[in-house]
Amino acid sequence: MLHHKRNPMKISPDIFENTEVAFADKSNGELKKAKALFQLMSNNGLVNLGSSLANLALSLHLPVSPLFRYTVYNHFCGGETFSECKKTIQKLEKNGVGVLLNYGVELKEREEDFNKTVERNIEALQFAGKNKAVKALCIKLTGYGRMGLLEKIQSGEKLTSEEKQEFTAFKKRFDKICGVADKNNVPLYVDAEESWIQNPLDEMVEEMMEKYNRDKCIVFNTFQLYRHDRLAYLQHQIERATAGQYLLGAKLVRGAYMEKERERAKEMGYKSPIHRNKKEVDEDFNRAVNLCLDNLQRLYLCVASQSELSNQLAMEFIAKKKIEPQNPRILFSQLYGMGDNVTFNQAKLGFNATKYLPYGPVKEVIPYLIRRAQENTSVAGQTTRELSLITKEIKRRGI
Repeated sequence: MLHHKRNPMKISPDIFENTEVAFADKSNGELKKAKALFQLMSNNGLVNLGSSLANLALSLHLPVSPLFRYTVYNHFCGGETFSECKKTIQKLEKNGVGVLLNYGVELKEREEDFNKTVERNIEALQFAGKNKAVKALCIKLTGYGRMGLLEKIQSGEKLTSEEKQEFTAFKKRFDKICGVADKNNVPLYVDAEESWIQNPLDEMVEEMMEKYNRDKCIVFNTFQLYRHDRLAYLQHQIERATAGQYLLGAKLVRGAYMEKERERAKEMGYKSPIHRNKKEVDEDFNRAVNLCLDNLQRLYLCVASQSELSNQLAMEFIAKKKIEPQNPRILFSQLYGMGDNVTFNQAKLGFNATKYLPYGPVKEVIPYLIRRAQENTSVAGQTTRELSLITKEIKRRGI
């Protein structure tokens, strides 16, 4: 059932300007606190200094958790435990917004850490299976296996017998988590990572999609459209899924490693995998959305974007193609703590709106938060836009 209807809905050009809807769940105090946070984050120098100091404090085992918890953590994360997350999830659910849950602990290198991450994600899948508002669990495969191993595989180097065993254990962990996701009927969104390790990750995800995505869509791959080869790869994946008679899970993002990718390409003397400019990225992203909507019979789609224009275009595509907003094959998602004007206004119109919600111990989630703060400052206008919307709502309320 693709839930088409006859009369397309009209999408207002200023749909994302409604701050009353956007911040309906925020108290006056929360709104003022958010304003102060984004004012700090709009200062690049402060963000870079804060990030350096936080990294230094972590390496020296200094107690930075209380400061982070009160500021950045509370704004961008759901909580340290499932019971804390549940309060955040219920608050979002009241406004018709679902959740993509993410265990925000990153950059581990030891087998015991990989096994621990698997166990944490199994707990998350069991929790999600009992909470309908949790629409998926997001994972990074470098939480299950060593990045250096993936790099070696992609470069075509021969693996030692120990490394072959290591890779087999890596794939078994991933298969195990896919099996638990299938059993609990919770989709698993696999994040995209750096281009120099992405090929073996893609192959692993393709294998699991073919295994688990027969009658329902459990395993999703993430397509980073800031790469100039990803639109063609998406087309190829649709063809492969059609030929293999399984469902493609497609999460579309722009991407999160642009500066790192360009620097590495320059240092190592190969062509950058990243588009030359934002216009090309935007065009590929919007084409990818359109391509997926034209192939809904073969795939499930998550439009994961902060861009107001891309979200608006996607909603217009859906209207023009006479697809119902609440079609279960289409989800929208923005980061928790940002883009509320997009998320809550989409939900108000009946679209399947969600928030990407990281959780986990404050100290262990700090690397994720530092990366998020740095990404926000590198996206031109993003922090300024958030600040202007919050200020507009504060004025509207007269506080």
